[in-house]
Amino acid sequence: MNELQRKDLQYIWHPCSQMKDYESFPPIVLERGEGAYLYDIEGKSYLDAVSSWWVNLFGHSNKRINKAIANQVEKLEHAIFANFTHKPAIDLAERMARLTPQGLNKVFFADNGSSAVEVALKLSFQYHQQMGKPEKTRFVAISEAYHGETLAALSVGDIDLYNEIYKPLLLNTFKAAGPNCYRCPYGETRETCTGNCIENMEQILSAHHEEITAVIIEPMVQGAAGMKIYPGIYLKKLRQLCDTYDIHLIADEIAVGFGRTGRMFACEHADISPDIMCLSKGLTAGYMPLSLVMMTDKIYGAFYDDYVNLRAFMHSHSYTGNPMGCAIACESLNIFEDEEVIEKNKITSRLIRERVTPLLNHPNVGEFRQLGMVGALELVKDKKSKEGFDWKQRVGYQIYQIALKHGVLLRPLGNVVYFMPPYVINENDIDLMIGTAEKAICEYLGK
Repeated sequence: MNELQRKDLQYIWHPCSQMKDYESFPPIVLERGEGAYLYDIEGKSYLDAVSSWWVNLFGHSNKRINKAIANQVEKLEHAIFANFTHKPAIDLAERMARLTPQGLNKVFFADNGSSAVEVALKLSFQYHQQMGKPEKTRFVAISEAYHGETLAALSVGDIDLYNEIYKPLLLNTFKAAGPNCYRCPYGETRETCTGNCIENMEQILSAHHEEITAVIIEPMVQGAAGMKIYPGIYLKKLRQLCDTYDIHLIADEIAVGFGRTGRMFACEHADISPDIMCLSKGLTAGYMPLSLVMMTDKIYGAFYDDYVNLRAFMHSHSYTGNPMGCAIACESLNIFEDEEVIEKNKITSRLIRERVTPLLNHPNVGEFRQLGMVGALELVKDKKSKEGFDWKQRVGYQIYQIALKHGVLLRPLGNVVYFMPPYVINENDIDLMIGTAEKAICEYLGK
């Protein structure tokens, strides 16, 4: 252990970590990043196959974004966003209103994904309070949902690793059985799916719609659940149910927005528009915290009134509408347009699938699922029964450590090894990413 690692462990508490693990596996001290790679202080490179928690789109130290930051910092680094505004925020809001699904015309700025979810939940609740439906106080989420780490966000999550200890503090949320395509209880496949798994959601909404304000969902891909990919028909049916019962549909596109699924936004796969959409992560291409909450004019209108009527949305963050973040986001959108990113990603995602295919013969690889630039290998103890490994074995964690030794940052989710690389990844990088995953899987589980 070097001196910097020693100081780190003396003072720093790392996120999503059992710090005791660091005794035998200390943190890697990074010095710089370039393209799809991170470099430590000893010069060793690591292919960032998870886009540093799904945020990095166009590579580390991207020259175009670096230039946009340099230009903006010379003009305005930050200013209060109440009664003041600036061009980067205006430009970003205008462009996002054009880009997002139809009807999402108003933008509320926040700091990060969890903050965006908190805003969305509060907006929905307050809307119904002000529209004469005070009984609408509860939310619905689906099984294995993940929407962030703050308390309201945890309340609409369903992963015990994050939620269990805090349950006495959380909101009383309905949890509906969500899509489970790999282990479909209806015997369907993603290709033949008719959306029967909406059944439990339909029962809950039918029975409790008078007290439900919104349903929140990760469209098309449930990230922290293990990159669970499901067909768009579920979203179509959910949109119809929400319309029937005057319930808001909140689309949490924090992880899946900005081209991750092969479309600019995941909702496009189902051709639906939510009432509220949460965006973050790729919004600033991995550079700075920033999030947006998009909403319809109808929701916005419920808050528009004389101040004395106390209908305003009194929510704020100190760094709301930060000019630096907005300038980065605008340049990120420029890159999408100038470099035809969505089209190029189709080629990249096809290369990933082709390179992964031989790995499907491994006795412990149950499935490879993919949507655009999201791919996931589910590792199983028994391929026929689809029985997973006991979580206490920490199979993914062992594979993660082996892959790091070979220069690839994978960081699996439980028994799922996933790939969500920056869009700048090339064919050689793909070979390294998949080849190292295969090597690590075989080294730990055998061939």
